[in-house]
Amino acid sequence: MRKRIVVNAELIETRVGVQEGNLLTELYVERHRHRSIVGSVYKGVVTNVLPGMQAAFVDIGLQKDAFLYAGDYTTNLGDFARVMLSDEEGEADVDVELEPRRDASPIEELLHKGENVLVQASKESLGTKGARITSFISLPGRYLVYMPQARHIGVSRRIHDERERDRLRAALRALSLPAGGFIVRTNAEGKSEGEFAADVEFLTRLWAQIQSRFEQAAAPAVLHEEGDLTFRVVRDLFSPEIDEFVVDSREVYDKCAGYVEALVPALRDRVRLWEEPAPIFEALGVEKDIERALRRRVWLKSGGYIVIDHTEALVSIDVNTGKYVGKRDFEQTVLKINLEAVGEVVRQIRLRDLGGIIIIDFIDMESAEHREQVYRAVKRALAEDKARTNVLEISELGLVEMTRKRVRQDLRALLSAACPTCKGSGVTKADATLAAEIFRVVRAKVRTAEDVNGREVVVRVHPELARYFEGDGQEGLERLARALDRKITIQPNHADREGYEVRLRGGAAQ
Repeated sequence: MRKRIVVNAELIETRVGVQEGNLLTELYVERHRHRSIVGSVYKGVVTNVLPGMQAAFVDIGLQKDAFLYAGDYTTNLGDFARVMLSDEEGEADVDVELEPRRDASPIEELLHKGENVLVQASKESLGTKGARITSFISLPGRYLVYMPQARHIGVSRRIHDERERDRLRAALRALSLPAGGFIVRTNAEGKSEGEFAADVEFLTRLWAQIQSRFEQAAAPAVLHEEGDLTFRVVRDLFSPEIDEFVVDSREVYDKCAGYVEALVPALRDRVRLWEEPAPIFEALGVEKDIERALRRRVWLKSGGYIVIDHTEALVSIDVNTGKYVGKRDFEQTVLKINLEAVGEVVRQIRLRDLGGIIIIDFIDMESAEHREQVYRAVKRALAEDKARTNVLEISELGLVEMTRKRVRQDLRALLSAACPTCKGSGVTKADATLAAEIFRVVRAKVRTAEDVNGREVVVRVHPELARYFEGDGQEGLERLARALDRKITIQPNHADREGYEVRLRGGAAQ
């Protein structure tokens, strides 16, 4: 299937889409004033140690203090390698040995308020939580990842050929390596010793610079910033599998071409400038897919659909038959719709960058064989996902429980904001509920006001509620006016759907 990277560079943000065929499978957005901090290295200062949580808060110069969990300060590096590399490389193929500089002592014995620490951001700030950081540094190059505190050579599990894995290890071991460990990235498949040497030299020099800056800088300070979005895309995503790399800005095109010349010169002829008058995301169908990715309901080609709901604890994805009724066999109909849903569900998970706990509610299947087919389809579809996932077998109720590594905000949080009227709940008060509430306020206001006959009550409401008072609510309004012996005037000029204002002529607002 043809794969393409599409770059849309605007004044305030850069968007990068990855298409497989004509479908958008991944989207990255970077606002120029709020660049991603994942991978950046800091000199931080401990602001608080929490023994009960075995964690510490560290000031690294952001609005919120970063969170350093004890496990990210004392655990063996094997766990860390899985955290930091799973998004791109899967786990390393060997156990990681850590230099003996840490122990399993309680965090209050290892860190103290006011202490300076060298840390790296492993997760963006999400919601009310500050960034998550680790003390184990991981520096990615084009083909290698250098981890100064490790002592091993590992190979990405995405490289399956055992002979190629052995060749890659041998090529790397043939070099004069600095202290520390390396993991060979998926992009290194088929590469030579000379290409590894350039990466080793670059990463060794970068680590020396970080150490030098740590000694000189006053905390909090940034010691190393990850490259911008286009650099990371060229380094991490642009591979021989990509048929085309299209950029719609001459300035960004020149920058990308420079990155490609430095990192993957063999693919230089696949980078081209978009010179058509139509906006690139509109013309290539990316904008349409982004708009669909913000919807709660996504239709399938067969007429079925999936519904994606976010809660505080998890994301639920519900599969429904919709308009699809099948032909003869109900069980085959259910299997067909579930198998079709698998591809769209996984695409939406990747595109929306959903993370944490995800529950997929497939249509109930009586057959254990059918449940196994759907489960295998989910596992196959997730094999293309760079983020680390853990999937449990499908239950008799048709539920698939899975977790997916969350590093940055999902697409919904990045591109949308909670509705100011419903406050993110998705519902507002019904017209009849608001009308009853207003009647109570009007009664209370008239009773507490000076008894002046002929006074008028003016109620300003949202235009939709005003239409309700002209229709179903008119009888109740007239009865209230008679009961209070007051004229009640409804004015449709309030902007808030649930807001209203009650005045007595010449009186104060409610």
